[in-house]
Amino acid sequence: MLAELLLEIFSEEIPARMQMRAADDLKRLVTEGLKSAGLTWARVNAYVTPRRLALVVDGLPVATPDVSEERRGPRVGAPQAALDGFLKSAGVTEAQCEKRDTGKGEFWFAKVETKGRATLDTAKDTIEKALAGFPWPKSMRWGAGRTIWVRPIHSILCLFGGEIVGVEFAGVKAGNITSGHRFLAPKPFTVKDFADYQSKLRTAHVILDHTERHAIILKATDEAAAKLDLSVKSDAGLLDEVTGLVEFPVVLTGSIDQQFMGVPAEVLTTAMRAHQKYFALLDKVGKLAPHFLVVANITTKDGGAEIVAGNERVLRARLSDARFFWEQDKKARLDSRVEKLAGRVFFEGLGTIADKVERVRELARLFAQYTGADAALADRAALLAKADLTTEMVGEFPELQGLMGRYYAINDGEDASVAQAIAEHYKPQGPDDSCPAAPVSVAVALADKLDTLAGFFAIGEKPTGSKDPFALRRAGIGIIRLILENKVRVLMWTMISRAVAAYGKTSTTVAKEVIDFLMDRLKVHLRDQGARHDLIAAAAGRAEDDFVRLVARIAALGDFLATETGANLLVAYRRAANILRIEETKDGTKHSGDVDPARLVAPEERALADAIAATSAKSSEARSAEDFAGAMAALAGLRAPVDAFFEKVTVNADDPELRANRLKLLSGITKAMDRVADFSKVEG
Repeated sequence: MLAELLLEIFSEEIPARMQMRAADDLKRLVTEGLKSAGLTWARVNAYVTPRRLALVVDGLPVATPDVSEERRGPRVGAPQAALDGFLKSAGVTEAQCEKRDTGKGEFWFAKVETKGRATLDTAKDTIEKALAGFPWPKSMRWGAGRTIWVRPIHSILCLFGGEIVGVEFAGVKAGNITSGHRFLAPKPFTVKDFADYQSKLRTAHVILDHTERHAIILKATDEAAAKLDLSVKSDAGLLDEVTGLVEFPVVLTGSIDQQFMGVPAEVLTTAMRAHQKYFALLDKVGKLAPHFLVVANITTKDGGAEIVAGNERVLRARLSDARFFWEQDKKARLDSRVEKLAGRVFFEGLGTIADKVERVRELARLFAQYTGADAALADRAALLAKADLTTEMVGEFPELQGLMGRYYAINDGEDASVAQAIAEHYKPQGPDDSCPAAPVSVAVALADKLDTLAGFFAIGEKPTGSKDPFALRRAGIGIIRLILENKVRVLMWTMISRAVAAYGKTSTTVAKEVIDFLMDRLKVHLRDQGARHDLIAAAAGRAEDDFVRLVARIAALGDFLATETGANLLVAYRRAANILRIEETKDGTKHSGDVDPARLVAPEERALADAIAATSAKSSEARSAEDFAGAMAALAGLRAPVDAFFEKVTVNADDPELRANRLKLLSGITKAMDRVADFSKVEG
């Protein structure tokens, strides 16, 4: 017989950012406990709303299965105490045991039968353990209790097959009662199973499924915008957050006073999004429209008119402050604000933000020669890039740093490329963020990120495991993307050394740590782009710090190995390397010297020696011209003579000097190929 387990923890509002993780954790913890008890099920789903965390596990047996196992006891003839201990642990008598010859002697054996346990009891223990160990990012205590949970718990609903499971947690005993919407249907009601639970919640103005609420909000906001001949500004993060704030979403439309529309659009949308959770609307050309959408958690008799009026009133106050900041900030030029950065600490041990600005200016001028930027404009942009941190607007809306600097730079009459670089110097801030392409922007963005990496590595604040409090991995990926997407040809060891030296560090240790860190980030980035990890390792093994050139090597290597010639030559390389390894181990010496032409007896070995020389010359010339496809193609000249050599020539000849010379030929094969890439790292 199969039954359904239903659980709901009903509490005060769970922060939206914690909800989806909490649903996953509840599902994981409970199912892991049930599975360890030997239970299986047909279906399991977790649900979360602002006030409830729920789980349904359907198709559970009413009891855990009976278990029969055979246990081996002590050897026959062992002390009585050993036998008595075995009988007690197995829960059997001596008469229930049998003696059996195992081939290594005669031993006692017992068959232990363990009856299954009622799932009702197993579920109680499993759920209580899961709740007690629940991994909330932040939690609290309330009242006189010592139990912690994300917010105070009001009730627990727990049923198995319609019967109450005696769960008790945080001083709350489980029952078959829950409540609906806080305002629209707060009266408690009883539940008999999940279908009844979900149906009654819907009647009580609660949409249980996060996905359904998400779809309702998306559809309703699109429809509301369409009525005004507008569109909703795409914001997946806000949509997810709002879905976690309401149990019964109702979308309402409000208006923005025209007097505020002269404030930069980013300010308006940030004020609406960050403080009020409003959706911005755009006209047909993508310009911000004087309207917004708010998702209420309640229906009203006046159709939401009072709610809209209240939200418009609050927004008006917010935007009045923003407009005041905008007008006040424009009264002072950005360059007049730079000196104030001396009073702001960048990080303990790394000086002030003014110090950082000076370091970034030097690096930006150096990077400019590689990005094609005007060094003077790169220097100017680096000087002004952090100045907006002292403005009232950025003080109120920190997420607008850089963007506001651009507006103020334009207002001051700065060069357009300088203003753009100020706005973009923090970019890219993630894999989905746009990457700057303008030469000045690229130079300043690279300089800013490299200075940050060098500084934190210099004081030993490096990422460890999953911890990266200063987002250095993100900065590293940002550097990689800026270089690769803009094909910036720069030797990073030189730039890193300059960046580290700016902190007064003359040792190469820190620079080595930074280049290794960036190389690791590059490998991660390339793997995410679909590159084979072994080809990355093979190409990176050439000690390359020009990332654009390294990527070209990897691409050429992949193309070469995809050909029949490349695949066969890889087999030959491995054969040569394996013979060399075995023979060098046996001889206790390396066979890596020059081949003696006088000892090239067979025509096949003379042909191979000539091919190695010709291939090495062609490959070297191609590599010098950064024609890595040509360097790989040159290797193809080895295939025929290598095949003939292995077919006709015995490497381990009886004559020791002849044998040594042929082993040097094998070494010549591996050396010729390894100058292009480390083929020993190629798999498959």
